[in-house]
Amino acid sequence: MHRFIKPVMIIFLISGVLFMQGCGSSRKVSRVQTDLGTDLSGRWNDTDSRLTAQEMIKDVLAHNWVTDFEMEKGRKPVVIIGTVRNKSSEHIPVETFIKDIQKELINSGKVTFVASKDEREEVRDERMDQQSYSTLESAKQLANETGADFMLKGTLNSIVDAVEGKKAILYQIDLELIDLETNTKVWLNDKKIKKIIEQSKYNW
Repeated sequence: MHRFIKPVMIIFLISGVLFMQGCGSSRKVSRVQTDLGTDLSGRWNDTDSRLTAQEMIKDVLAHNWVTDFEMEKGRKPVVIIGTVRNKSSEHIPVETFIKDIQKELINSGKVTFVASKDEREEVRDERMDQQSYSTLESAKQLANETGADFMLKGTLNSIVDAVEGKKAILYQIDLELIDLETNTKVWLNDKKIKKIIEQSKYNW
């Protein structure tokens, strides 16, 4: 009896190892260009974030508020990004989207961009430390910050419609630019992205 059990156990162990190796060998990883459009799950992704930021910042900078401000003040407008709220049905890292917006604004060369509220707190702490620990010549002055003229803020929403093996997702990104002195909205626009997802197992 014992002589029979031992070979059977060995066979089961070998089968288990071969099964695990077979499962592990099915995965394939490829390196691709970071600007290559990818859409594996149908959810909001880095391509949506980058293209939306490019399109919307191109539009905001094409309007008259930029030239009107330059003619009146004789300098570039100073812009800050406020809150971008995720009100969609999924977890979206809005910080990545905000960074894409920042990059497009700064690289445009048409505006001066200042740090956000959280970033300013860190910079102010450093500036306060300099008053005590840096030389008089190198310490940066207090109360010498550049104030923003306009704030860009917005929301990211989604609408989901699903039946059996098909699902439609509509993303709507709304952005608006506000004059901080007068509270007037000088620009607003939205960007819509619609995706259709189909799968054989329709358990959403």
